[in-house]
Amino acid sequence: MKIRDLSVLLAVILIIIMLVIPLPGWLLSVLILCNISLALLVILVSMNTQEALQFSIFPSLLLLLTLFRLGLNVSTTRSILSKAEAGGVVDTFGSFVIGNNPLVGFVVFIILVIIQYIVITKGAERVSEVSARFTLDAMPGKQMSIDADLNAGLISEQEARERREKVENEADFHGAMDGASKFVKGDAIAGIIIVLINILFGLIIGMVQMDMTFQEAINTFMRLTVGDGLVSQIPALLIATATGIVVTRVTTEGNLGTDVTGQLLQFPKLLFIAAGTIFLLGLTPINFLLTTTIALILAISGYVLLQQAKDVPEIAEEEMDQEDSEGMKRSENVINLLNVDPIEFEFGYALIPLVDTSQGGDLLDRIVMIRRQLAIELGVVIPVVRIRDNIQLEPNEYCLKIKGNEVAKGELLLDHYMAMTPDLNDDNIDGIDTKEPAFGLPAKWISEDKKDEAELFGYTVVDPPSVVSTHLTEEMKRNAHVLLGRQETKELIDHLKEEYPILVEEVTPDPLSIGDIQKVLGKLLKENISIRNLPVIFETLADYGKMTNDTDLLAEYVRQALSIQITKQFVGDSNSLKVITLSNEIENIITSGVQQTEHGNYLALDPHNQEQIIKNVYQEVEKAMIQHENIVLLCSPTIRMYVKQLLDRSLSNITVLSYNELEPNVQVQSVGVVNVA
Repeated sequence: MKIRDLSVLLAVILIIIMLVIPLPGWLLSVLILCNISLALLVILVSMNTQEALQFSIFPSLLLLLTLFRLGLNVSTTRSILSKAEAGGVVDTFGSFVIGNNPLVGFVVFIILVIIQYIVITKGAERVSEVSARFTLDAMPGKQMSIDADLNAGLISEQEARERREKVENEADFHGAMDGASKFVKGDAIAGIIIVLINILFGLIIGMVQMDMTFQEAINTFMRLTVGDGLVSQIPALLIATATGIVVTRVTTEGNLGTDVTGQLLQFPKLLFIAAGTIFLLGLTPINFLLTTTIALILAISGYVLLQQAKDVPEIAEEEMDQEDSEGMKRSENVINLLNVDPIEFEFGYALIPLVDTSQGGDLLDRIVMIRRQLAIELGVVIPVVRIRDNIQLEPNEYCLKIKGNEVAKGELLLDHYMAMTPDLNDDNIDGIDTKEPAFGLPAKWISEDKKDEAELFGYTVVDPPSVVSTHLTEEMKRNAHVLLGRQETKELIDHLKEEYPILVEEVTPDPLSIGDIQKVLGKLLKENISIRNLPVIFETLADYGKMTNDTDLLAEYVRQALSIQITKQFVGDSNSLKVITLSNEIENIITSGVQQTEHGNYLALDPHNQEQIIKNVYQEVEKAMIQHENIVLLCSPTIRMYVKQLLDRSLSNITVLSYNELEPNVQVQSVGVVNVA
C-alpha cells in the first residue's frame, strides 16, 4: 500500500481513537495545530483553483475535517471537565482573548460564532443548493449542445466524450457539495452546544468536585472554554469560507487572486473618484492626514494602472501586426485552406429553424440517428456532418456536398407539409407542385389546414424535417462507397482486430493491402450490400486472397459468401423472388466479350451490342414494373459483375444478382427474359 493511502487510513483511525480514549494535553496541542494548518491549506487551495472540479475531493475532505474537528472537541471537553486543563494551545488562546475580563472574551467568542453560522455557513449552504439544482437542470441542455457541436464538426468524438464526462462530474460535484455543506452547518451548531456544556458543567464540577469558588470556576472554565472554542471555530471559519469560495467560483482562466485584482482594478479612472471622496472626508473632523494619505495612495495606483493600460494595447497591436505579417508568409495558412470536409450540409437562411434548437429544430438529433442507422444497416461509420448556412443559396434551398462535390439539392417550405400519392393522376388537393427529393416522386406542398383532408384522400403527408432527413439518409447510402476511404477502412480493421486478431493478420498486410480491402468493401457498398459482417468478409478474403488480388473477383467471392444476408435483403420473408433473366445468347455474347489482361479483366463489347442489350433490359424492366414492385436481374455468377458494369451508367438502379448469391430454398419466378433482338 502506498504511503499516501496509508496516511489517510491512519488519520481516520486516529479520529476514532480521539472519540474514545483520553489524550494528554501535549498531544491535544499538536492535533489542534495540525487542524489549523489543514484549514489554512484548504482555503489556500480553494483560492488558487480555476474551476470547482480542480478540487473535486473537497466534499469528502470536508466530511473528514469536520469529523476530525468534532473529535478534537470531544477530547478537549473531556480534558477540561476532568482535569481543568486542555493543553498549552487552548490555555494560551483563552488567556489572550479573555485577558482580565471573562465576560468580554465570551462576548467576542459568541460574535465569532454568529459570524460563522449566520453569515458564512448559511450563505454557503444556500449557494450549494442553488448550484446543485441549476447544474442538474442544465445537464440535458449541455448534453444537447455537445451533440450539436459534434454533428456540426466543431469538436471531435474524443472532445465530445471529455465534455460529457466533465458535465457529469460537475453534476456529481455540486450534488455532493449540497450535502457536504450540511456538515459545516451541523459543525457550527455542535460548537455552540459544546461551549454551553463546557461552561455549565465546568462551573458545577469546579465548585462541587474540585472545591473551587464561583470566581475561580468562572475564570478557569471560561478561559478554557473560550480557548477551546477559538481553536475549534477558527479552522471551522476557514473551512466554511473555503466552502463558500468553491461553490461561488465561476470557471475562469485565472485563480481567485488574479481574478479579484484583474476585475476590481479593470477601471483605473474609478480610483480617482474614490481618492477624491476620501480626500473630501478629510475636511470633516476625521483625521485629515490619514484621509489624505489614503487618497494619495489611491490616486497614485490609478495613475500607474492607466499608464500600464496604455502600454499594453500598443505592444499587443505591434505583436498582432508581426504575427499577421509572418502568418501571411507561412505556407501553412494556405495549406489549411485545402481541407475538404467529408460531408457538408448547407442551407439558406429561411431554413435556420431546422437546426436551431431554441426554435424547436431537431435536425441535429436526426442526423445523429441517421449516422447510427447507417452504421447498423451498412456497417460503415459515416463521418461527422458539418452543418452551415450559405447566403449564396436561395432562402428555402439546401444542398449536400460529399468531399466538396454537390451530390444533392432540395427545397423546403417550413410552414407547409409535403403530400405524396401513389396515383399520379390524383389531383384532389390544392397545393404547390414539387418533387419528393429522395426518390423524385411527384408531390405537393400543402398548408397545415389541409393536412387532415390530404390524409383522408390517401396521401402520405410528411413534415419538412422528415423530408430532408429521408433525403440525407438516401444520399448517404448512395455515396457510402465514396465516404469509405483507406483511413476509414483502417479504423474498421482495427475494430475487427480487437476480437479477431488472427483473422486480420492472415489477410493484411499480406496478401492484401488496406487499399485492396477498401476497394472490395467499396464495391459492396456501391451495390447497397452491408459490410457489417466483417468476419465473414475477411474469412473469404483469407481464403481467396492468396489465389488472386483482383478486387473485382474478390468482391464476387465475398458476395457469394454473404448469400444468406443478400437473400434476406432482396427476398424478404415471402421466400419468393420475381426476376428477369438473360437468354443464353446474351450470356454467351457477354462471356466472349470479356478480355483478360495482367491488370485484370474487363468487358469489351461491340457498341451496337451494348446499346441493344441495354435497350432490351430497359424494356423488360419497364414491362415487369407494371405488375411487380421490386424486380431483380438474375444471371450466372461468371458474368454478374460485367452485366452490372454494362448497366451501371444507364440503369444504375437495377439490382443484378447471380444464382450463387441466393439460398437454395428461394422460389425464383421469372417474369421476363432479355433476348438479343
